Amino acid sequence: MSGPVQDSEPVRIPDHNLDDLVATVTELLTESRKQGETLARLTDEQPPRQDGEHDEPVHTEETAPASAPAGSDAAAPGAEGPSSIFILALDGKAYAEELAALTAWVHHLLLPVYGREITTGRPWCQQWHQHPEAVARLHALWLAWQQLTDVEAGLAGPSTWHRDHLDPALLQLRTPDGPFGACTTNPVRPNHRLLASPESAGV
Repeated sequence: MSGPVQDSEPVRIPDHNLDDLVATVTELLTESRKQGETLARLTDEQPPRQDGEHDEPVHTEETAPASAPAGSDAAAPGAEGPSSIFILALDGKAYAEELAALTAWVHHLLLPVYGREITTGRPWCQQWHQHPEAVARLHALWLAWQQLTDVEAGLAGPSTWHRDHLDPALLQLRTPDGPFGACTTNPVRPNHRLLASPESAGV
């Protein structure tokens, strides 16, 4: 005699949930690939602290985050990690590598999309990398862009970047009394001049 018939049925995941799961996994794989390509480009094909890929000594106490920009893992031996990823805290080779990565972003994304026309009310300097204030503001803008355009920032991330970072940064950089105040105000007559700092003028 056979046993009693079971009333319960096998658990089945609805098809639409499977579709959502597949889409999510595909999106994560695509984003991971893009981040890997970006990191490789920014580090100039020299990934920091990858075990087994360098013959030179590497520090293994602390591993830099995957989203950290190039050159930001410069720290003294025994330290807990870099004191800052801000470009003004870097020097030597680390500064040069970070500036090269920043320059690529400025010339290939920022200026083509947000450059706008050069006028007396909106100056710009082609040699912006020689203006310390411009380097600092553009680097901070780039760091915020990396964070707020990441998929983890959510759908409002890019809007937040425009409102809280891009607009104020460009306003300060391209105001007539900003760091480019003595530089180019007419695109057909390029000009570059560093303004004297208050310290040098007062000493």
